[in-house]
Amino acid sequence: MSKPIYVLNGPNLNLLGSREPEVYGHETLDDLHQRCGQKAKTLGHSVEFRQSNHEGELVAWIQEARTDASGLIVNAGAFTHTSIAMLDALLACPVPIVEVHLSNIFTREEFRHKSYVSKAAKGVICGFGGLGYELAIEALAATTSPG
Repeated sequence: MSKPIYVLNGPNLNLLGSREPEVYGHETLDDLHQRCGQKAKTLGHSVEFRQSNHEGELVAWIQEARTDASGLIVNAGAFTHTSIAMLDALLACPVPIVEVHLSNIFTREEFRHKSYVSKAAKGVICGFGGLGYELAIEALAATTSPG
């Protein structure tokens, strides 16, 4: 069986669709899950899509991805700007990593301009809403095999 692309979402992303829609859009996390699944399927891949508000759980999933994933997409939410624990886990993860943000973090508050995740990522996609997840899947599919 081929290894999926892991899509990990951090804190408060479970509130998508109702949390600051002017910043994050109207799509829900379930909408993004479906978009990712459909895009991956068209490219011969599958996704393992998860969300947690807990840093330790996200770290455990990143460690799991070391052996169980073909690639990793991370929208770490606020942990992007604070979590050295996630950075350490990502740096120990040998699969290609793409960092995704729905909004353009570089046009927002200054504290959002610093990303710990970026140091471990092959690339960063931000500001394109849900399309960013699809672009990340395309990028990973172009650089990884489904197995």
